[in-house]
Amino acid sequence: MTDTNWDELNQSEEPAAFFLQKMGWTYVAPEVLQGERASAREVLLVPRLERAVRRLNPWISDENIGRVVYSLARVQASSLAEANEALHTLMTYGAVVNQDTGDGLGMKGRSVRLFDFDDPLGEGKNEFLFTRQYPVQNVKNLTIIPDIVLFVNGIPLAVIECKSPKIIDPLAKGIDQLIRYQELEDRFEDLGAPKLFETVQILASICGVAAQYGTTGTPKSYWGEWKVPHPLTLDEFEKKGWREREQDVLLYGLFERQNFLDLFRNFIVYEVDNGRTTKKLARYQQFIAVNRAIERITTRQGRSRGGVVWHTQGSGKSLTMVYMALKLRRHPKLENPTLVIVTDRTDLDRQLSGTFKACGFPNPEQATRISHLKELLAAHGGKTILTTVQKFGGINEEITAAENIFVMVDEAHRTQYKSLAARMRLALGNACFLGFTGTPIDKKDRSTFETFGDYIHTYTIEEAVKDGATVPIFYESRLPEMAVAGESMDAIFNRVFKDHTEEQREEIKARYANEEAIAGAPDRIRRICLDLIEHFEKFIYPNGFKAQIVAVNRETAVLYKKTLDSLKAPSSALIMSIGHNDPKRFRDAAVPKEQHKTIIEDQFKNKKDPLSILIVCDMLLTGFDAPVEQVMYLDSHLKEHTLLQAIARVNRKAGEAKSYGLVVDYWGVSRDLQKALEIFNKDDVSSAMLPKGDELPRLESRHQTVMRFFQGIKHNDMEAILKLLEPEDKRAEFDQALKRFSQSLDLVLPDPAGLRFMRDLRWLFDVKQAARNRFRDESLDLSDCGGKVRKLIDEYVSVDHIQQLMEPISIFSKQFDEAVDKLTTPEAKASEMEHALKHEINVKLEENPVFYRSLKERLEAIIDALRQDRIDAVEQLKLLAQIKDEIRGVSNLASDLNMSEVQFAFYSLFDKSNLPKEAARDLAGAILDTIKPLAVIDWQNKEDVQREMRRQIKRLLRVANLKDNVEAFTSSVIDLARVRLK
Repeated sequence: MTDTNWDELNQSEEPAAFFLQKMGWTYVAPEVLQGERASAREVLLVPRLERAVRRLNPWISDENIGRVVYSLARVQASSLAEANEALHTLMTYGAVVNQDTGDGLGMKGRSVRLFDFDDPLGEGKNEFLFTRQYPVQNVKNLTIIPDIVLFVNGIPLAVIECKSPKIIDPLAKGIDQLIRYQELEDRFEDLGAPKLFETVQILASICGVAAQYGTTGTPKSYWGEWKVPHPLTLDEFEKKGWREREQDVLLYGLFERQNFLDLFRNFIVYEVDNGRTTKKLARYQQFIAVNRAIERITTRQGRSRGGVVWHTQGSGKSLTMVYMALKLRRHPKLENPTLVIVTDRTDLDRQLSGTFKACGFPNPEQATRISHLKELLAAHGGKTILTTVQKFGGINEEITAAENIFVMVDEAHRTQYKSLAARMRLALGNACFLGFTGTPIDKKDRSTFETFGDYIHTYTIEEAVKDGATVPIFYESRLPEMAVAGESMDAIFNRVFKDHTEEQREEIKARYANEEAIAGAPDRIRRICLDLIEHFEKFIYPNGFKAQIVAVNRETAVLYKKTLDSLKAPSSALIMSIGHNDPKRFRDAAVPKEQHKTIIEDQFKNKKDPLSILIVCDMLLTGFDAPVEQVMYLDSHLKEHTLLQAIARVNRKAGEAKSYGLVVDYWGVSRDLQKALEIFNKDDVSSAMLPKGDELPRLESRHQTVMRFFQGIKHNDMEAILKLLEPEDKRAEFDQALKRFSQSLDLVLPDPAGLRFMRDLRWLFDVKQAARNRFRDESLDLSDCGGKVRKLIDEYVSVDHIQQLMEPISIFSKQFDEAVDKLTTPEAKASEMEHALKHEINVKLEENPVFYRSLKERLEAIIDALRQDRIDAVEQLKLLAQIKDEIRGVSNLASDLNMSEVQFAFYSLFDKSNLPKEAARDLAGAILDTIKPLAVIDWQNKEDVQREMRRQIKRLLRVANLKDNVEAFTSSVIDLARVRLK
């Protein structure tokens, strides 16, 4: 049996409950709450909600309290996502009712508060409680039982799923369960209770030693960790006597009561992209940055209120600005502030404006020209203004001296050091300036810190990679061997232009024989394209990702497009600016401006679309998020922050398959890269650009780690290997080690340096497949390996010796006994039988829960006896054989009782009741005879049929004198009927 010290209850759920109580949450048993609900389908604690509404709004009538409760309980929506968004708005902004409060204004719309956000912990304000094992029934009468549900003022706002740290991938299993509860995937239809999640805002999957969180609708690959117990540091957290475990840090960071209401109100947005709405909850670095900025703004005076938020590229900087805007807008001390969002480029202005509007931010206004900007600033009260810094160029006087103007500058490392920035500060004399950047600059003539103030918060490249917010970027130099010796070129040049003066020759050379001209030589571009195509098709395309080529100028970009097309390369598109006077070949090669959005959004960013390569020279190097892009082929002399921002195009996450981004350098920017990185602390950028060669030592280390599992065991002794992998935790460790090994190999292949590892990879896959078969372990697969590795394994499996492995065989098959007999030791035979029985019992459990639950308990007792050396393998084999015979003989057992297998399953429900066996058999038969005719096609989805079934079942139970447990027995019968009477 499971070691109680490592089970879900002791390692995860109990510590979480204890910790929540220490933070001020009140525990209420589910039985108590059940008495406050009209039925198990009702998710609100209506009496508590009614009391809270009356407490927070003393003027409200009972009739209007009923209306508020109804609006929460019966929201009109076509999906969970739509209901959740509508209720989030209702809960954060308040409900509206018509009422005459006696203030002389008569009947008018009044705002009803559901929470006290301003004084969340004030006495008699908000009620914070949680319960455990909270049953919720869906419309098909199926019941889910989440481990922990948190309520504020009677409204469920968070759900926590707890798992044992001993099982394989515990957090993933918890996340899967929460996804099932929400019915987010088609395979989970009718298996959850989406109603519970209409008001829920935060979800967590915890296992004692680790924890991750998301919100309603969050896909599995976007769940993350919460690393800092803000407002405490980790040291302060420990000094309070709390363990610095990931579970505890996450619980404090998310569910400390003030944090929780703050996150719920100010750090959730609904972003619309191509008609699809995505709910986004802040990451910890966004939450901390915004709250530190608010603290600085409200405790300092003048210019010192400002500062710099340095969050690395790809970590959600634009959303941080949205969260900041939301909280500034709502802060009571700031008196309806004006927010000015400034960028330095039109495309970034559009992008940021789009982000604000997509997130539903109220009334952002985009300045269209200088005069329009002046008008907006002059009538600034409470506006949100989006503009480019260039529009301040026409302003020569102070427009407003108001202090409650907050200027948030995006990409604050650019254009904030000269006349435009000076004019902006002149126009807004007493404003607070907040700089947001992924690449700050600190030079004598240009300093982000001198301009805006010191750091408010930093989130480095290294932290983002460790958190999984971004993927690491690898660097590979592939300079074409085409360098022209300087002396030879000079000699040729001087001979051709010998009739010109030396001064004229130097001018001609600078203008026409420069680095860019040499880079655009057709032969050079052709050689690069041949290399690029081979690299892309071997390294990137098999994993389903795409590429970007950065050319040094528009002429070279056009040549790249023409050359790729002539070489039948994967589909490509050239995105660059085109002027009216440009040559026809530019217009023929480049995508027209009006088609840019379609090409980028609908084709390039769509993983299924064949468009694989974007060619650019200056556009799409910044402010361009395309997670599908994995490689940048760099053939341009980018420098400083432009270089760092460009390479960050490949660091966006795109599911588990994308474990790294890659920059392939055809220009030779490594020296410029080192200079660009000098502005950072070395420890902060150790994952900024990793030479691809660095992966080989990591591959060797990961290879040694996974092979070390089987040290001292012969590679052909599969039984010894399987015995080693029998414990679930050992299999989980092996699986993780093998995944890391395969990820490194995926990065290195098809480089010949990776070929020497292939033999061991194939053997390890044999081991993994054998363990999957023996232990019936569905989690052991290679779905998260890279495409190149998977392809190699698929080829290997189709032609090689995987057929030698014993496939899982049903214990009902004639071949099962033969297969077991072929095994050479009692231990191996017992192991094969044990896991076959486990699998069979789990599969059959729903068909006859009582009978198979009993067998499951006996099986666990036998396993426990062996582990504690109370029996040996031979004795275990005998006992397991008895269980096997009982499973095989279930039809005989039913026959001996003069019943069918179906009737026997219903009989088992009553076998342990106080009924005699004959009476239990007759009751099962009567129930079956009564409900069988009602089990029409799709009866499981017909409420009227189920209602009649329940009525008939209850009548028969009362006749059989089982009145005390009518509800429980009725639910059990209906659940069994769903499986047996399809």
